[in-house]
Amino acid sequence: MTRTSPSPLITEPLPGRLTPAAKNLRIATALGPAFVAAIAYLDPGNFATNFAAGSSTGYRLVWVVVLANVVAMPIQYLAAKLGIVTGQSLPQLCRATMGRRSRWVMWGQAEIVAMATDLAEFVGAAIGLNLLFGMPLPLAAVITAVLAFAILAFQRRGHRPFELAVGAMLALICAGFLYTTLRIPPSATGVLGGLVPNFAGDDTLLLAVGIIGATVMPHAIYLHSGLMSNRVGVAGDTCRTKMLHFARVDIGIAMGIAGLVNLSMLAVAAKLFYAGPGTPAIGLGEVHNRFAETIGGSVALAFAAALLASGISSSSVGTAAGQIIMDGFLNLRIATWLRRAITMTPAVVLLMSGLDPTKALVLSQVTLSFGIPFALGALLWLTSRRDIMGEHVNTRTMTAGMAAVVAVLSGLNLMLLGQQLTTWLT
Repeated sequence: MTRTSPSPLITEPLPGRLTPAAKNLRIATALGPAFVAAIAYLDPGNFATNFAAGSSTGYRLVWVVVLANVVAMPIQYLAAKLGIVTGQSLPQLCRATMGRRSRWVMWGQAEIVAMATDLAEFVGAAIGLNLLFGMPLPLAAVITAVLAFAILAFQRRGHRPFELAVGAMLALICAGFLYTTLRIPPSATGVLGGLVPNFAGDDTLLLAVGIIGATVMPHAIYLHSGLMSNRVGVAGDTCRTKMLHFARVDIGIAMGIAGLVNLSMLAVAAKLFYAGPGTPAIGLGEVHNRFAETIGGSVALAFAAALLASGISSSSVGTAAGQIIMDGFLNLRIATWLRRAITMTPAVVLLMSGLDPTKALVLSQVTLSFGIPFALGALLWLTSRRDIMGEHVNTRTMTAGMAAVVAVLSGLNLMLLGQQLTTWLT
């Protein structure tokens, strides 16, 4: 087979030969970034949509949760592959391959998405503090800011401490829902029945689109490509291939865990809160109260702690994604604390204004739908170019399959946009 010449966009291996032990050590460090990206799949927006879906439709949308998380795996793999093969993030490659006007449009929408994501995550953490300690939302906003800054401080020590800190938060979320699921075991028959696609019910389609919109996060794509772009110095295509293998393992484990937690949210809500057709969707505050009333304070505590961990960790991850976006599109880097202060300002203002935080969560998810076609479209376009990816270019089957995913997700999120805007404005 004829070997394709390296593209000028592909970062070449670091000079010098590596011993086998050094190669294995560096390749092993590929494990971890997917767990950081997985936090985006367990942010407060997922809490809101999964509990709303389970409480109002029962187990009917189990198949949507499973499908959304399965689709997330190839999307995150393409993002990781882009970073590994080229040594550059998705925003950096957009800057290198796009015209000036397109580059500015991409940067602008990515910044809006990052800010909307941060708003949802920040609000979710504040609600968690409110539920745990009865703390007023304005004070909870200040405490959340301090905690988020503390997580981001780990970045100054390198990527691994930051990943371990985020991984610890992910473990706390998983522990909370493992305990909750053991206390409220869902119906196995109901879960299996929910794997059959079903859109019966007035709000089922809306909730299904909401679950997908809250699961496929544009900033996770930018983030994952950036985390993998300078992960290790790989010497040649053999090591790149090994890195891609480890990335698949990393993604499979991390996305599998995120999918199980999302499924747990919906199944627990279906078991405890669904009372037949016409049951209203339940909000996060009501979930906490109903847990305390019907099961006990320990389950309510586990839920609130998981929500707080989700908000703080996903907010820190969102800020890291924002740095990759600005650095990539504009070749501009600002201090982490300044970036964090800018992105959290709208959330602090909203929480101190007394507006309904649940509506803010809904509006932020609607805003995210704008960014999905941009991020997925650019990712597919770049990973399908042989001049950029070399022998690691997407296969025709992968390109066709991902193009269909991009089209379907974009269409569904545009539907969500229209329906949610109509509901929110009325």
